[in-house]
Amino acid sequence: MSKLRLGVNIDHVATIRNARGGVFPDPVRAAHLAEEAGADGVTAHLREDRRHISDSDIERLRLEIDLPLNLEMAGTEEMAEIALKHLPHACCIVPERREERTTEGGIDAAGRVAQLGPIVRKLVDAGIRVSMFIEPDKRHLDASKAMGAPVVELHTGAFSNAEGEEQKRLLEKIRAAAVYGAGIGLEVHAGHGLTYDNVAPIAAIPQISELNIGHFLVGEAIFVGLKASIQGMRRRMDEARP
Repeated sequence: MSKLRLGVNIDHVATIRNARGGVFPDPVRAAHLAEEAGADGVTAHLREDRRHISDSDIERLRLEIDLPLNLEMAGTEEMAEIALKHLPHACCIVPERREERTTEGGIDAAGRVAQLGPIVRKLVDAGIRVSMFIEPDKRHLDASKAMGAPVVELHTGAFSNAEGEEQKRLLEKIRAAAVYGAGIGLEVHAGHGLTYDNVAPIAAIPQISELNIGHFLVGEAIFVGLKASIQGMRRRMDEARP
């Protein structure tokens, strides 16, 4: 079984910075600490309203960090042009609504093939690894494959918020989607809402090759520091996948 990669989302370091204005805390410094702590990549979501990560953050991350940069972005021409300008290692296409607090679910890949397909192809042709952030549903897996995206990221938010039998049911849904996705040739990632308490069963799914985790790690860092927070997650992931 291959090692499970950890991508650390640094968006909410920028959220704290922007709450006060100025330059502290610096999300680029957080990216360097993530590397020191054993992360395999850095994720940053450049939202259309620029509520946390800024254009200058993306420019600095692309120039100053050695880890692969995963740019989360809405499926729009504006964001595609930004991605083509900076050429990050990867782009994850996510749904986005101005009024939401955070990404609330997977993108409707099956219903937006005509709109998203040309954007996916443009990014892929530029050498960017494109992933589609989707619900664990066969329709969206098939649509992602049809658009030419080599990767999907399964939304784990509902699983993370559930308890008991409902959480078990949603885990099986994620597991089945991971098996199906890998079976049709997609690389399968997962993320959203994962914590120390719920990461193990997701990490144990052998078809999943990468987890992207951010909000919990930044929150835990208030108490233990960012490196220790990330190292704690790395340890739990490794224990779940021997």
